[in-house]
Amino acid sequence: MALRYVTLMVFALAGAAQAAPDGAALFARNCAVCHGENGAGGIGVPLALPSFQAAVGDDYLHKTIRLGRPGRVMPPSNLSDAEIDAVVRFIRSWRKQPAPRISAMPIKGDAARGKQLFATHCAACHGASGEGGRGTGVTFSRPRDLPIMPPALNNSGFLASASDGMIRQTLIRGRAGTPMVSFLKKGLKEKDIDDIVSFVRSFEPAPHPEAAAAPEAEKAVLEMDSPYDLAATIENVKRAATSQNFIFIREQALTSGLAPEGEEDPRQHIVYFCNFTMLNTALATDPRVGLFLPCRITVVEHDGKVKIMAINPKRLGKIFNNAELNAMCDEMTRRYLAIMEEATL
Repeated sequence: MALRYVTLMVFALAGAAQAAPDGAALFARNCAVCHGENGAGGIGVPLALPSFQAAVGDDYLHKTIRLGRPGRVMPPSNLSDAEIDAVVRFIRSWRKQPAPRISAMPIKGDAARGKQLFATHCAACHGASGEGGRGTGVTFSRPRDLPIMPPALNNSGFLASASDGMIRQTLIRGRAGTPMVSFLKKGLKEKDIDDIVSFVRSFEPAPHPEAAAAPEAEKAVLEMDSPYDLAATIENVKRAATSQNFIFIREQALTSGLAPEGEEDPRQHIVYFCNFTMLNTALATDPRVGLFLPCRITVVEHDGKVKIMAINPKRLGKIFNNAELNAMCDEMTRRYLAIMEEATL
């Protein structure tokens, strides 16, 4: 009986071990694309930096993963608490020292004076209202001397994750490996730093408007019926795109490259067009928009009826979680609709 009990315990423990979340795999799947496979950074901050690891507690990492940064590319996570803990342990594996103990006590400083100090010492990187560096286009918008985009401090996700003590320690120590140096080395006193912390905390009741997520779009696809035949509708789309200051690029069968050459469906076509100024601005803001650029409209014929369709950029704005893209996505949706309406008049 005892042997059977021990055997069952061994199998139970083995099953529990197999079921334990794999932090490395979760990081690779959810984090590495922005923070780098080894935490060296990219669009996201470099998590493996010793100066970063020494300044943030596990609670900050856990809350950051859970809440994300609304409007700042990093979305909130739907991972379980156990999975997030596994990711945090993996991040900590890059540093052989235990996580620092960060005080959770609020800091009382002069926020009005801190506002003046922030304008002098912080705004150049973090924005006048703490909105963070502009854009995420690594090769376009980021100044070459900045290894990371300055994070947004006036952001509900950051403010809910960072304690006053963590912000204070970051200001005191700086962040070696980034442009942020110790404010003590800048000549500020600890009282000055407390005032800046109090000003940053004053953002909390009303985060910066750009921290807001994009509104939910009603539809993922824009579509309209055309009163014209397929060939006429395609030509109408080309002309309408040109009238909206786009350059026609090409027209091809929708299944080109998917079906054997010569066997493409002649009833399904796609029209590509581009505004290169808009394209460059969008890529500079967030390189992920390259996934759906250049612009395109699909024209299909089914059961004798012709329909034109396009992705809804407003829905994509919601997916990207980048508030800087919101206005561009709204404008792109407006232009798509204008082209489609003109093509079907």
